[in-house]
Amino acid sequence: MKRLLLLRHAKSSWDDPGLPDRERPLAPGGHRAAERMAEYLRSNAPAVDLVLCSSALRTRETLERMTDAFGGAEIAVEDELYGATDDELLERLRRVAEGSETVALIGHNPGIQDLAIALAGSGEGLERMRAKFPTGALAVLEFEGPWRRLSRGGARLGSFVAPKDLS
Repeated sequence: MKRLLLLRHAKSSWDDPGLPDRERPLAPGGHRAAERMAEYLRSNAPAVDLVLCSSALRTRETLERMTDAFGGAEIAVEDELYGATDDELLERLRRVAEGSETVALIGHNPGIQDLAIALAGSGEGLERMRAKFPTGALAVLEFEGPWRRLSRGGARLGSFVAPKDLS
């Protein structure tokens, strides 16, 4: 069984309105939320083989807070994930090597939420995830078959957790 961890970056700072969107850092609360999610991952998530991360500063800072939770996973920071739609994210995931059983993808809304909803054909927490996918939230999806055949409605939502659930 393959597992996909879809993680929206933690809360970003809007303190400097002149910064380009790609360069916005995490807010102090975002750092704390990412650390809470890292602790959750260490205790509850399967070992991750590959982490795909958007090249935006806030996603990279989210990853930095979680690196130890991902153990020895291969990490790929990719420009194409910044601003990617759910279709673009799905196409990227279909190119994952078959040796990777569990993949984490750290990205942005609306792409992350749209992809999670599109993939999850069933699972507890689906309605909650549809209503809101807050910053720092994590959706864990499971599916059978190769990555190249990952399809809409072809996965089950195993869990959906937001940082406030862990406070």
